Amino acid sequence: MSSIQLPHDHGQDIERQTESMPLEEDFKTVSELFKQLCDPSRARIFWLLCHCEECVINISAIVGMSSPAVSHHLRQLKSSGLIVSRRGGKEVYYRAAQTEKAQLLHRAIEKMMEISCPSPHDE
Repeated sequence: MSSIQLPHDHGQDIERQTESMPLEEDFKTVSELFKQLCDPSRARIFWLLCHCEECVINISAIVGMSSPAVSHHLRQLKSSGLIVSRRGGKEVYYRAAQTEKAQLLHRAIEKMMEISCPSPHDE
């Protein structure tokens, strides 16, 4: 990144720090990821799937939403790579992806909400 000449010098030497600042397109992944959690229902479904693997019908019952609405949220989460699915007979089961970004978001949600994972005997 080229050196920036700022109109005002506030004595912070920010010009040198901006030399290593990523480009706007580098933040696209972060922006897309957080966009997935801008809907409280989707964030709740993601949090649930961090703790269990479930089918659409059961997720719908747990969160009190229709199956089509849950399916919509699951498609969004899956397209972002936050959850994965597997087929078991006629059912499709969903769970959080075992990726660093999914685990970081899971921890961030719990820190922000001051909640913690259910203990193993609660699951």
